[in-house]
Formats: sequence, structure tokens, C-alpha cells
Amino acid sequence: MTQNTTGITFTPSELAIKFIPPIVVFGAVLLAPTPEGLTPQGQRALAVMALAVVLWATEAVPVAVTGIIGIVLLILVRAVPGAEEALYGFGQPVTYFLVGILTLGLAVHQSGLAERLAVYLIRLAGGSPRLLYVQMLLSFAALTFALPSASTRGVIMVHIYEQVMTHWQVPRESPLNKAVMMAMGSLNRLGSTALLAGGITPVVASSLLGDFSWTRWFVLMAVPFYTVLFFGGIALFFFYRSGFNIKPGSVENLLQTGPMTLAEKKAAVIALGTALLWFTDFAHGLPPTVPALIALTIILLPGIGLLSWRDFEQNLAWSNFFVIATSLSMAQALVASGAAAWFAETLVGGVGGLSDSPLLLLLALAVASSMVRLMMPNISGYLAFLIPVAMSTGQSLGLNPLVCGLTVVVVGDAVVYYPAASTGSIVIFYRAGIKAHEVFRFGLIMTAIAIAVVFMVLPYWRLVGESLVR
Repeated sequence: MTQNTTGITFTPSELAIKFIPPIVVFGAVLLAPTPEGLTPQGQRALAVMALAVVLWATEAVPVAVTGIIGIVLLILVRAVPGAEEALYGFGQPVTYFLVGILTLGLAVHQSGLAERLAVYLIRLAGGSPRLLYVQMLLSFAALTFALPSASTRGVIMVHIYEQVMTHWQVPRESPLNKAVMMAMGSLNRLGSTALLAGGITPVVASSLLGDFSWTRWFVLMAVPFYTVLFFGGIALFFFYRSGFNIKPGSVENLLQTGPMTLAEKKAAVIALGTALLWFTDFAHGLPPTVPALIALTIILLPGIGLLSWRDFEQNLAWSNFFVIATSLSMAQALVASGAAAWFAETLVGGVGGLSDSPLLLLLALAVASSMVRLMMPNISGYLAFLIPVAMSTGQSLGLNPLVCGLTVVVVGDAVVYYPAASTGSIVIFYRAGIKAHEVFRFGLIMTAIAIAVVFMVLPYWRLVGESLVR
């Protein structure tokens, strides 16, 4: 018996069945006649990416292991000139930026500061379910500045909200409890992606889209993601509106906090100092990786910091490091081999009739992105595959490649189609008793909202210097 990252156990025969599709896809792409316009190297890179995509979709092995398999295959099938090119992602500053922000989030969490902030926010709601819901949605954005990882925020907050539901005598299957838990599982992530330091999605996406300062990312992505969060919150409220009619009591006596500890004060100072450096990058010119590494250094200093080296080694979630590094390597192989450009040209042939209508072209890209996301639950794999293709397609069609890439990010990261889409989500959905069909149904609604928001923010993107057509 073998257990995957979601805790589901497979027999050897079931595991073999899971490996058959990726192997067949890999072989089919690798051994097929090379299409016109595609180099042999590009075909091999596509074969490796196809294998990784299917493995990421089936989760037959942990997502980080899939990435490592992809790196090894890039070398073995000679999809890249050598090992140095295959390990491209491990040498990118953004990979170490991710390590820095994950360490900062770990320090804020272990110090107790994250839970204190969550308790303060919930107490502001008093005894109103509607106010509790509104402040929860606001906290998804506010807490990101202190705790970037949406999964970590969800794991912390789910216990606190469960206390509130128990105190209010709200059953697990009630609409109010489902609204709260569905929001944490499906909408919480949106607050993270609005910030460059918000976790693996913005880190991977920004590195694939180009060099971004903290401020530039926030200017481009805060409006679309906060807008999706706003309309998604409204949709979820009407979905479970009957649950907001109860009249429970206050939760102030339930959620008590003592004086701030020294560890919490240290975490607050480090988090605020790092955020200040990110906010003022226009003045000092430091790339986002540098403040993150400064925070990492301070946190690990003996006698001064908050974490021991053992804590750092054991609790950092190193799989994220390997996922982003290997995703960047495979995406770079697609670009360098010409496979991304060839794939984009193929897509251009399919939508060439829309060349006179940039808005219809963008709509076609958004719909295609949602279909790819439906088949690929792993967000890193989705971004690594689709962003290079979308940007090449946009370039060929006379559209702004960056706007095309941003569209892929908004449409892909705004939705959760499956309970097992991430570790944090599956824990929350399981605890709340939310069924797969409920998650999928809301995912479809969020897809429509995300696509609509992309078109709503086009004038704003043009205002900040990124028009759809150049």
C-alpha cells in the first residue's frame, strides 16, 4: 500500500493504473512524427511537460517529485543542452524569495502572532453572523501581510471559527458554517495572490511573466483579485443566505488573548520591517528577494531570531521550493526550445478568425485557460505550462503579452474545482463536511466571475500602462 500527499492509500495495482496515462502520453508525444515548425528539442520538451501535467493532475506522486522527474527527463531525453539549463529554476532569485517569505510566515505562525491577529479580527464581529462573514473576507487580504500562505492562514483560522460556530450552537451542516468554511477553502487564496509575497502562485507567476517589483505586482493584481474576492463573497453569501438569519451571542468572552509575548513582538517587528522594505522598493531599488532574505537571516540568528535551524529544516514545507524551481525549469525549456512559440502558433491558427477583435481573442484565451485549469488542479503546473504559451500567443496576435499572462493568472487562481486541489483546502472542506459537487459548482461560478473581472479591469490596466493592444 502506498499513500499520497492527500492521505489516500493506493494498492500497487491502483498505483500502476495511475502511472499508465502519464507514461502513454509521454511516449505518444515523444515518438510521434515531429510536426512542421517544431524542433526535435521542442518536441522532447513538450513530451516532458505533458508527462508532468498528467502526473500533476493525477497526483500519483507528490507534486515536488513530479517536478524532479521532469528535471531528470529534460536531461535524459536531451530536451535541454545540459544539466545547467535543466536546473535553471534553482538559480533564479525568485526561488529564494519564496524561501524567505515562507520562513517569515512560519515565524509569525509559531510565535502566536498569527492566531492573535485572527482572534482580534473575529472579535470585531461581535454577535453578528453577517459582520463575522464580512470581516472574514477582509481578513483574507489583511492577514496576508503577516502570514502570506493561504493554506497556513486557513489551518489557523479554521480552528478559531469552529470555536465560534460551537459557541453559537451552529451545526456543521448548517448553511452558515458551510459559507464560512467554503470561503476559507475557496476565497482565502485570493488575498494572497494580490501580493508578490503572497505564496507560491504569485512567486511562480511573476517569475514567468517577467521581473516585477513588489509595488508593480500589487498595482497590477490587487484590483482584479480583490474584485474577484468581493464578488465571490457576494455569490457565496447568496448561496448560503439562509444561514445568516440566526441571532447568536457575542464571542468576546470565548476568544481571549493575554499580553503579547516577546516572540510575538519580534515577529511583528520583522514582518512590519520587511513589508516596509517591500512597500518602498521604488525608493531604495532593492529587488523583493533581498528584504525576504534579510528577514530570513534575522529570524534564524541565534539568540535574536525566532526559529532554530532545526525548526527551519523540519517545518518549512520544502516541497514548495522544489515545485517552483522545477516548474520554472520546465517552462524555460518550453521557451528556449521553441515549443511554447510553436504551441502558440498552433493556437493562433485556431482563433485566427478573431484577429480583428482583441476582446474576443482575450475571451477565447480566458475560456481556454479555465478548461486547462479544470484538467490541471496543480497551480504551479498550470502556470508553468500556460503562461509562456499565452504570452507567445498574444505576441503573435498583436496583443499585449503581459495582459494575456495576467489573464491566465486571474482565471486560473480564482477557482477551486476539487476539494483536493490543495492540502489546506482539503482539510477545511473535510472538517466542514462540504461535498465535492458543492466545491465544483461554486468553482464554475467563480470561473464566470473571474472572466468577467478580467474584462472589468482592462480599463484600469490600460490606465497603469498595460493596454490590451500595443
